[in-house]
Amino acid sequence: MDVVTAPAVVLRAAYAARTLSPVEVHDAVTAHIEATEPSLGRVFWERDPARSRLAAVASAQRWRTGEALGPLDGVPVTVKENLARAGVPMPSGTAAVTPVVPTVDAPVTARLVEAGAVVLGSTVMPDWGMLSSGVSSLHGVTRSPLDRTLTTGGSSSGAGAAAAAGFGPLHVGTDIGGSIRLPGTWLGLVTLKPSAGRVPLASPYLGRVAGPMARSGADAAALMSVISRFDARDWSALPPAELDWSLAGATVAGLRVGLWLDAGAGMPCDPAVREIAEAAGRVFADGGAHVEVIEPWLTPETVSYTHLRAHETVLDLVCRLLLEK
Repeated sequence: MDVVTAPAVVLRAAYAARTLSPVEVHDAVTAHIEATEPSLGRVFWERDPARSRLAAVASAQRWRTGEALGPLDGVPVTVKENLARAGVPMPSGTAAVTPVVPTVDAPVTARLVEAGAVVLGSTVMPDWGMLSSGVSSLHGVTRSPLDRTLTTGGSSSGAGAAAAAGFGPLHVGTDIGGSIRLPGTWLGLVTLKPSAGRVPLASPYLGRVAGPMARSGADAAALMSVISRFDARDWSALPPAELDWSLAGATVAGLRVGLWLDAGAGMPCDPAVREIAEAAGRVFADGGAHVEVIEPWLTPETVSYTHLRAHETVLDLVCRLLLEK
């Protein structure tokens, strides 16, 4: 078994069978990170191998004594830098501010620690999460593990790079307008923007969610089973629910699936991208789903001028800061 690329569900089974130790996995992944990250620019904002190794040692002891905390005990995971970890500064990807240093873990981080997951570190993001690339005034450029001439997409750029590069099987990003889904698409990952309130946040606001980024559906589901647990700090959180994230017997039969092939505004869809989207629609249809093509509804007039100006302002600031460095 290649422990560096092994799925979380495979690691969990090996831990339970005592054929593999969380410490072995941690050390192998850490060595892989140290050998690979320099070629990717910046993937981690903060990483403390000594600290994460202690967590792996504690996990190994729990598995030996039959006291594992759950399905993610000992599994390496990363979190985006805008998800608080006590004592770790949160610059939000920008060189323009003095980072806030949280004193407590965010709900996502707390659930992962409670579940025994080994948090390898915090991954980078572009300035305030407002760019759809892997470019940050603080961190520089995060490059795609699939092609170093390209960036990862954003704003969960570091999480996407970590997932695609094999820096552990599980990664948590955040998303408003595509910050999980864009890196997922660019890097060939399984990602999800959950329903608002499904994954509790310490500072919720409209549209923002945290969600999984992984290399398999089973791993993304396993991560959701932990980070979706209720936390009273999120006033927008959905009521506690015992959801089945196992994917057992999962089927798309009977689902209604909308296939949006033309945005109606902006650049035209690349024919190769359209072909892939149409192929995905056929997969759902072959599985018994009712697939319906959605007609374009967006027009240049309906694109928010304020929204575009905000992105232009942030981009201008990023460029100025990069030139000054």
